[in-house]
Amino acid sequence: MKITKEDIDALNSVVKIDITSEDYQNKVETELSNYRKKANIPGFRKGHVPMSLVKKQYGKSVMIDEVNKLLQDALSNFLVEEKLDVLGNPLPKSQEDFSWDKDEFTFEFELGLAPEFEVNLSPKKAITAYKIIADDKMLETQINSIREQYGKLITQEEITENANITGTFSNEEKEIDKKSTFKLDKVKGKTNHKKFLGKKVGDIVELKSKNLFEDDHMLMNTLGLSHEEAHDFDANLTFKIEEITITELADLNQELFDKVFGENSVKSVEEFTAKLKEDAEKQFATQADQQLLNAVTESLIENTKFDLPAEFLQKWLAVAGEKPMTAEEALEEYKRSEKGLRYQLIEGKISKDNNIQVTYEDLKDFAKGYIKTQMAQFGNLNPEEKELEDIANRVLSNQEEAKRLSDQLMNEKLLAFFKENVKLKTKEVTYEEFIKEVYK
Repeated sequence: MKITKEDIDALNSVVKIDITSEDYQNKVETELSNYRKKANIPGFRKGHVPMSLVKKQYGKSVMIDEVNKLLQDALSNFLVEEKLDVLGNPLPKSQEDFSWDKDEFTFEFELGLAPEFEVNLSPKKAITAYKIIADDKMLETQINSIREQYGKLITQEEITENANITGTFSNEEKEIDKKSTFKLDKVKGKTNHKKFLGKKVGDIVELKSKNLFEDDHMLMNTLGLSHEEAHDFDANLTFKIEEITITELADLNQELFDKVFGENSVKSVEEFTAKLKEDAEKQFATQADQQLLNAVTESLIENTKFDLPAEFLQKWLAVAGEKPMTAEEALEEYKRSEKGLRYQLIEGKISKDNNIQVTYEDLKDFAKGYIKTQMAQFGNLNPEEKELEDIANRVLSNQEEAKRLSDQLMNEKLLAFFKENVKLKTKEVTYEEFIKEVYK
């Protein structure tokens, strides 16, 4: 057997494999002998079928199987030995005059090669790393929300501006018959407010669903609609008032502090506010980190220039899936996936050059931390090491879950690397300002 490689250009090569009968004949004879021992052919005892008959009946198909096995092994070993970094999979070149009736065969495979490039970690324009703070306005809103959550409901005779209203929405034609509770301040517009103000239990209010609430998504819960239905829903409604209450806010005292954070975790309004701020900013940091990772990814793709074997990749995409694609479909798929492929190559280059990797021990420790956090949410703050070990092993035995955690850990390692090595500028913003800037 002879294997040669011809470089078409820096990104495309053709591997040629010449196979002679000497390469496969012994394996074919061995396989046919096994066939002979097992063959059930009328007129012959098992194991006594003439070899000539076995060859006539099975010889060609066995030869084809053995040549294909030899071919795949040879190609795979060649790629490893030559340390060829290929994209996609090798594509066999069609041969018009090919025939399995010969003793010698030549096969050719097209290869798309990964480009050589250097990663630019220092873009001219520094990337913004956001530090999101919980400002006084946000903390005041959160404290009031907590006080309301733990507050006391007091029945009222009529609806006032700060009332909680319980009743049933109805529309016979649209099959709406849903009991719901909402606050009047969630209702949109002065006209709608006037329809409620002063009303009492038993009164019926005529409403229109369109622009009824400040947030249209409230229609999902109050009317029992799906997300799709809520966006397009437009109907006349009747609402029968069944209960009116106001919420008397819970006092900012030790009893409330203990309910929210556990007994004696905080002991003053100042400590309570500081703890809320700390917890909020921890959550914001996760969101800011994800935004930073996205921004660095975009910058790396934009500033790291290299060519790809585009024509080869389109041909490979056309045959790689369960359903073959036309050339036009493969081109569109390539356009959709090119950006992701570029980042995969960049990430691989960064990881290799800087020895950033996820070992199994890293992954197990990461899984344990994830499991411990989950268990803490259910009150188990100090699980035993053996319990964590057993759960982690079960989780990692699931390939999909193991890959999800591995990807998450790799992102954390890359993020830490980027924070140390990429040109960044820190910008302190409120959460509201962050949303406006990032999702404008």
